[in-house]
Amino acid sequence: MTTVINRPQSDHKALPNVRNLLPSRADTPGWIRYLAIAVVVVALITALVMAADARSARNGVGVIGHHTAPTVTATEDLYFALADMDAQLANVLLAGDDPALAKVRTSALTTYDQRRTQVDADLQQAMTIATNGDAATQIRNLLDKFGQYQSQAADTLQLANLDPSPAGQPSARTLTAYRSATGMVPDLLKSAQTLADTNSGVLSQAYNDSEHTTAMARLRIVVLGLVLLAALIGLQVLLRVALRRRVNPALAVGTLLAAGLLIGGFAANSSAAQQFTVAKKDAFDSLLALRQARAVSYDANADESRYLLDPQNAAVYEKSFYDKSQQLAGVSATGIGNYASALDQAIAANPGSKANALTKDSFLGQELRNITFPGEGEAAANSLLGYQKYIHDDAQIRILDHNGDLTGAIALDTGGSNTDFGGYDTALQNTIEINQQAFDKAISNSEDALSGWNALLPYGGMVVLAVLVLVGVRPRLAEYR
Repeated sequence: MTTVINRPQSDHKALPNVRNLLPSRADTPGWIRYLAIAVVVVALITALVMAADARSARNGVGVIGHHTAPTVTATEDLYFALADMDAQLANVLLAGDDPALAKVRTSALTTYDQRRTQVDADLQQAMTIATNGDAATQIRNLLDKFGQYQSQAADTLQLANLDPSPAGQPSARTLTAYRSATGMVPDLLKSAQTLADTNSGVLSQAYNDSEHTTAMARLRIVVLGLVLLAALIGLQVLLRVALRRRVNPALAVGTLLAAGLLIGGFAANSSAAQQFTVAKKDAFDSLLALRQARAVSYDANADESRYLLDPQNAAVYEKSFYDKSQQLAGVSATGIGNYASALDQAIAANPGSKANALTKDSFLGQELRNITFPGEGEAAANSLLGYQKYIHDDAQIRILDHNGDLTGAIALDTGGSNTDFGGYDTALQNTIEINQQAFDKAISNSEDALSGWNALLPYGGMVVLAVLVLVGVRPRLAEYR
């Protein structure tokens, strides 16, 4: 007797074979429907991906152009305003109670108040738009330190009013109060520069992320585009072989439309990426170097006044001025004594191109090596020549002081030297403006290049493509009924 073993049946149904989902080899209408659906599905996916990538890239450009970059600008401007504040405080004491320097004193007090207001505005702007946690903490610390500095500076000005004194010879207690105030400046400026570096790092990372995003977007367009075109061409070939028709007009138009959309999307993304590179590398990198140059220039100018005001610490301020001079325009010099002549020699040795006159890591050297826009080269050269003139004034101030002519040194420092410094600063601002306009234009062009590709063009184009596929396939399927 044979024993029959009843095996329990599984509750799970067998998964369907993938081949069962496809039409049989002889089922031409099935293949036509299958390829038509594939075209529509791939077109939909392509439209969604293209639009999402365009939105992401456009938002990234907008954030950097209208948010992150202005944050960096505000923090660099903060450094400049802080440095000039202390320079003006020194100029008030240099002028003293000398009637001949009354205008200098009045002008210095006015500028001091303007810079104080400017620092407040910069800190408020930086706090308003700061999204980085480290940056927000740094701004709060800066606010505390700035408050302490203002208190010390106010004490200095009050004592200067109580103790009238000759030019450049403040009373002992006034000088002590000033030393306390100006002693806080290096820490303030270091904090301001740290904040600027933090924000610059955020911008650089955002640029790298955006660059990667746009590169991957172009790769996705290529991959999806090849799949879509392959499906369209396959459908066209199938209709030609099965129905012996040369060309299906609707599918031909659809293929051209798809190719046009893919090429257009790829070109728009490439153009946006190229303009973004112009904004970051050609314009903003120059802007960063130029704004740092302006900030350090004002701090150096303050060292020049401190040098005359505080003989006891003159050597310290002289060394600080020299170090900042090398930051601005690096040349082969051993100290402030031969810096002016070394700068003259470097400029004279490079009459055609000033780029090789300075070390590449100095701020003006960086700018002269990144000339890109119309008028930028001339403006940058004028900045260097203006700086050269100012450096010669500084050398003359030190000669007068060494010869015991403090009055003459103060007159030059607060007169002709400040005038030449203003000319240099104007040339520097002209160079900044050229790059700022180029940056704004490149950001706008990058956003414009992606305009429409974040919704209307890919969605609308692919809908039209789907309709063309339907128009092209439906009559052919009817022939099989």
